Amino acid sequence: MSGQKIIVLATGGTIAGTATTPGDNIGYTAAQVGVNQLLAAVPGLYAAAGGSLQAEQVAQLDSKDMDFDVLAALARRCATALADPGVRAIVITHGTDTLEETAWFLHTVLCAQKPVVLTCAMRPATALAPDGPQNLLDAIAVATAEGARGVVVVAAGVVHGAQRVQKVHPYRVDAFSSGDAGPLGWVEEGRVRLVQDWPAVLVDQAPFAIEKIASRTNWPWVELVVSHAGASGALVDALVRDGVRGIVAAATGNGTLHHALEAALLRAQSAGVRVVRSTRCPQGQVLPRPGDAIPDSGGLSPVKARISMVLDLLG
Repeated sequence: MSGQKIIVLATGGTIAGTATTPGDNIGYTAAQVGVNQLLAAVPGLYAAAGGSLQAEQVAQLDSKDMDFDVLAALARRCATALADPGVRAIVITHGTDTLEETAWFLHTVLCAQKPVVLTCAMRPATALAPDGPQNLLDAIAVATAEGARGVVVVAAGVVHGAQRVQKVHPYRVDAFSSGDAGPLGWVEEGRVRLVQDWPAVLVDQAPFAIEKIASRTNWPWVELVVSHAGASGALVDALVRDGVRGIVAAATGNGTLHHALEAALLRAQSAGVRVVRSTRCPQGQVLPRPGDAIPDSGGLSPVKARISMVLDLLG
């Protein structure tokens, strides 16, 4: 791999955030520090890369404000880099709030036979003990690991696959989990210890997916609704009247829905709206039953099921 470079694509987030006082880990403003300044603040980062790092600022936003136009631009830049024989790997700096959605989007549309490593931080760059620098070093360790491939997330020393990773805590540094599937592995003293294989690469599907999003300026409207005690179908009926293309229902338990909400979803489905059930549960997945009127999400969380539905509705 000598002579190959690692591309670092920055999108903003807490890892690039700043606060007015160093001890403030919640009152910061995300997406303030440029990527070159971010990388320069990490001792040993360039040495760990074992070659050159090329930094690019693809976006500069708080990831709660991520949208499909930014996702598409990021995916196109990744696809170009993956096709370049001079590129060994891609590292993406990202906010934590929607990182799992970006990871799943990229997994779905990229033929990532090289590693695409997303990393982040729960504390801003100005924190007394920021977690971003170590996460960047760990991301480089994964990017340079022998045999690494696919879209993965690295945070707090843990390596997660794009399909299962979820943000599960609003504050602690170790904020991500892969649920009952478990992580792919860990980064320990700059070395990757795998306990599962690298993610499967969608070799056949990805080129068509990239082509679909290449020049897209409008995206199918897909919404999330939640089943809960006292739920009604009013929101679903309103969405259908307004022209929604798809609805993902975050169901209770094993895909169960309040009867009023279920009736509205069935009406939506009859009207031509795509409807899918996922579960509110943070672990496990919906186990389908013969004759289910509303299909399940195939193990995807509600937010990832929405990403997949948007891509499916592109045609």
